[in-house]
Amino acid sequence: MESKNRPERKIALGAALFAALLLVGPGAAAAAERGPYSVEILVDGVPLAEHGSRGRTYVEAREEHEYSVRLRNHTSRRVAVALSVDGLNVIDAKTTSARKATKWILGPYQTITLDGWQTGASTARRFFFTTENQSYGAWLGKTSNLGVISAAFFRERRPDPAPIYRPQEKLDNDSPSRSKRRDSAREGAPPSAESRAPAEQEVSKDLAATGIGREIEHRVRRVSFDAESSPAAVMEIRYEYRDALVRLGVLPRHYGSLDRRERARGFEDLDFAPDPYR
Repeated sequence: MESKNRPERKIALGAALFAALLLVGPGAAAAAERGPYSVEILVDGVPLAEHGSRGRTYVEAREEHEYSVRLRNHTSRRVAVALSVDGLNVIDAKTTSARKATKWILGPYQTITLDGWQTGASTARRFFFTTENQSYGAWLGKTSNLGVISAAFFRERRPDPAPIYRPQEKLDNDSPSRSKRRDSAREGAPPSAESRAPAEQEVSKDLAATGIGREIEHRVRRVSFDAESSPAAVMEIRYEYRDALVRLGVLPRHYGSLDRRERARGFEDLDFAPDPYR
């Protein structure tokens, strides 16, 4: 049952199955609709600009900044969403097919914002942009799919049953700033290199990946959902730091002061020195 005193929304994790209670932000309805479903990457609550290139969608990662993933269901049917970051399911960090993945449930016309990796029934740890060698995937030894965020949307087989929700208190998942530098936003030290599993692929100290950051409260519960066998839509977003996007040709090169100086020449076709007083 929805509370009438606060703009709460109920979310579930389907298939093998959890559920979450989250809040819809006041600006959620203002975002442009892109088909029946959409995925956005947020920093400080603002969607990152998307760039279409090479047959993919790219966003520019911001090093050491926390980020969130916003999922939208623009249809009248309940859907289950398998969400992976760096090839890892954000609920259990497993690498599976989209069909077998544990999923989030979105009601009709519902929006949810996921801030991090689900580490328990009531806790999550924030997503933040870091480098491959400092990523959660590198710590797990799963480095084959760094730099990609994927969402697969599955429709429900049977008509929606009447939802039954347990009353819950509003969760305060917001910090004073939703995006902070890692040294101030995360408690404790990052996982040590000695504790990491062997990497599947060689990792870089320069390329973008996602870390597992500070702990936040995020309650979930199991629900039942009978998903169709194939996804209705699969959406992927690639993220890279600016220099990598420039090298890929996704962003144009911006000539700075050093480039200007490299184009400098000693002689021009002038007869006399210009007089600034005339």
